[in-house]
Amino acid sequence: MTDRSRFQQLLDEIDATPWGPHEQALTAEAVALAQELGDEQLEYQARMRQTASANMGGLTDVMLNSFAWCLAHHDADPQRFPLDIDNGAADLMWQFKWMASTLRASPAFSSEQIAAVLDDMEAHYRRAGLGLSGVLTARFEDAWASGRIDEAEALRGQLETTPRDDYSHCDACGRSQAAGFFAVTDRDEQAIRLVEEMIEGGFSCGEEPEHALSRVLLPYLRAGRPDDARAAHLRSYRLAKDNPDNLGIIANSIVFAAATGNEARALSMVERHLPWLAHDPLNVDGHFAMLTAIAFALDRVTAVGHGDAAVRGAGSADLEPFFGAREGAWTASALAAAAGEAADRIGAEFDARDGSDWHAQRRARVQALASERWEVPIRSDAFAVETPAPEPQDADGWFDRAVALASYGSERDALAAAARVGELPDAERRARLLGLRIGAHASLEDWDAAEALLPVRGEALRQAGRAEQADLETRRGLALYGRSAVGDHAGLEQEWADAARLPAWSRGDVALTLAALRLRGDDPAGAAELTEHAAACFAEADDSRLIAASMMLRAMAHVAMGEIEQAHELLAALLADDDLNAGQRARLLELRARLHGGAGRLDEGAADADVAAGILTRLGASVALAETQMLAGALWEDAGHPDQALSRYRAGVRLMQERDVDVTGAQFRLGRAMLAAGHAGEAVELLGDVLQREEQNGASAASRAMTASVLARALVAADEYGQAMGAYGYAAELHAEAGEPAEQAMVLTEQAKILARFGEHSDAQELLEQAAELVRPTEAVGAIVEVLHNLGQAYGGARDERAFALFDEVRALAVEHEADWLVADVTDSRGRALIEFDRIDEAISALLTAADGFAAIGDAASAGGSELFAARTLTGLDRLDDAVPLYRSVLDRSADIPPLRQVAALELGDVLEKLDRAGEAAEVRGLLG
Repeated sequence: MTDRSRFQQLLDEIDATPWGPHEQALTAEAVALAQELGDEQLEYQARMRQTASANMGGLTDVMLNSFAWCLAHHDADPQRFPLDIDNGAADLMWQFKWMASTLRASPAFSSEQIAAVLDDMEAHYRRAGLGLSGVLTARFEDAWASGRIDEAEALRGQLETTPRDDYSHCDACGRSQAAGFFAVTDRDEQAIRLVEEMIEGGFSCGEEPEHALSRVLLPYLRAGRPDDARAAHLRSYRLAKDNPDNLGIIANSIVFAAATGNEARALSMVERHLPWLAHDPLNVDGHFAMLTAIAFALDRVTAVGHGDAAVRGAGSADLEPFFGAREGAWTASALAAAAGEAADRIGAEFDARDGSDWHAQRRARVQALASERWEVPIRSDAFAVETPAPEPQDADGWFDRAVALASYGSERDALAAAARVGELPDAERRARLLGLRIGAHASLEDWDAAEALLPVRGEALRQAGRAEQADLETRRGLALYGRSAVGDHAGLEQEWADAARLPAWSRGDVALTLAALRLRGDDPAGAAELTEHAAACFAEADDSRLIAASMMLRAMAHVAMGEIEQAHELLAALLADDDLNAGQRARLLELRARLHGGAGRLDEGAADADVAAGILTRLGASVALAETQMLAGALWEDAGHPDQALSRYRAGVRLMQERDVDVTGAQFRLGRAMLAAGHAGEAVELLGDVLQREEQNGASAASRAMTASVLARALVAADEYGQAMGAYGYAAELHAEAGEPAEQAMVLTEQAKILARFGEHSDAQELLEQAAELVRPTEAVGAIVEVLHNLGQAYGGARDERAFALFDEVRALAVEHEADWLVADVTDSRGRALIEFDRIDEAISALLTAADGFAAIGDAASAGGSELFAARTLTGLDRLDDAVPLYRSVLDRSADIPPLRQVAALELGDVLEKLDRAGEAAEVRGLLG
């Protein structure tokens, strides 16, 4: 490929690539290649694209340099370097609109320089014979940004009377700009009206509607419309959160979160977007807005009692120009002060340049919000309810905690507690603590650390008068701590064969270790037998802790053998023992929680997991606690209590984040629970982040498909149908890549439902036919039924006879699998389809059969729905006498379903009125009260 061919390929790729780092890299490569070729016309093509790219990505210095180069070449030779290269935003006079606002965003540029750019812009427009709408827009923005509000108002009025042209702001940007000006000049109603017109009209642009939505957050609050404010915030932030050029939008969102009782969310947003301060050194006005927002938000965080919270990422060297250097972590309260000082410093520089106090006013307006408070709950983040475990006060306390943590199996926490014990004068306790440490290192497979402690433990054992145990450990070493190196298992079996010569405790030690190895080696029956021997030995040695450990392992062996009831009985007996240490109790409760979950006793399992989490919290077991919180969340979620699951998942995610481990899977669960709990907007935001992280980390196509599908469901619930179609489309591609045709078919079916919702029935039917081809060869009965049933309904609505064969197929599968509800449902679908074919008597018969089927399995609402549809059909055909008994049947079925009962009573009253049965009509309408 020649260099010129490569250049053209680059341009084609740039034009097909969304704004972002990859597109910026391609543009830079095209500029460099044109320079290598020494072809200024090609370089002009590349640089015109680069100016637009840099503007969208917040690369101000690149944009200014690229624009200046292009303008100079155009002025020198307009024929070779035309204004417009027919490539969207790659139009020199359109790009001129960005220049004055870009210079104004940094106090390094003087007012005279900005005025000169505006004058030069106007001269170029006039010379090119262009309208002046674009110039007036730039002058309006300049006056507003410098605080010359009266001048800005006059220019805004002039803009409204100036004919629009090709260089006017688009509908989205024009409305957004005016709305922003109205908002800062206390004309909230006008601001809201413009933005709502924009949203209703579907207008969008590079940073719209997210910018416009962020501008009316406070106006919505002041207008007493918190639900609209919340929806606008969630949508705005979701659209803006991945582009560092959107500092102002993010600043508005942070202020909103802090002013509406969502201080934890505000802190999370501050942490996420702090690095953006260092993204564009020339966007100083964006820095001012962001620093003002940070100062306000962290002051609110401090006011609600979390001023000592560490602000992650604030200590980056890139942020020192804003906050200065600091020893140790930045706390919320300290960073609030530093951000406020930085905002004041920058604002003073702007105001000195502009000869106004506009930036001081802007800062004061935000600070004044401290006296306001709107409660607009957003459940994406919450401060952890800290219940720190009181630290032990002496060596004995730390010893007991280490033993409890080791008994649970939280090795890292146990090692941390053991390190706090210090020197123990009692050799027996010293030997026990050393054994605990060796066992913890062994569980973590830190064999070198474990090996190094063996001689020390041996000496302590001998000092405690336990020479035979010391000799045993000298012979078998780490085999007694679970190592499975060559010869380890055989050596232990030999020790057990010769165990009669060992003291009781040592016999129990060998038996318990062998039992664990057998359980791990898929011999649960052998493990159970050995645990009985171990328990007997430890009883002889009077060690209640290890008796319980032996019985706990036996319970696990019962589970492995499928003897769940025996496991439950054993766990109940153990938990009744008041001598259990806290760690053992937590482990037993967690095991029982899992058994309850497996048996479908989800509420009981969740309760056990919660108790276990409480114990671990009191023990300070931060590492183990994360997993237990996630278990509790999963059980509450599966039990149909997503609100309960949310707090557990959040706690688990926070604990995992503190250890800097991957939280992608945990956050997926959290997002799914948010959706189930009715918090679709928050779920969309979080699941979008999860999907992005999965893509960056190279997650499997199947995993990404699952995330994309749940994200799409959340988008549907948030009424974002266009984005939902895109997410479902992506999920379908991923399922295809993963070789999952049934799942792909289900996703296509969801897309079809959205299309049908908006009247695109032909496209919906085509998708369903694709889905049917995919799912038929599989054995996924549930997916087959769902797809064919939906396709049958689509055919029915289109008066296509193929519907009935599909209904028959679905019904046969339902009967085969004893799915009575589905039998009734597909019968209902048949009835509705028959109406489309004017086969009314057959349709009514089918609908009433469906109603009886629903009623037989206790679904009165669905039964009433089928009968109501039949009654309405007869009413529409003027068969009023036939409709009356059906309406009465609906009334009978809906005694406990008020909405259905009211609709039936209202419609029946009208029917009776038409039949001249006024008395009966009045009686029925009386039910409406």
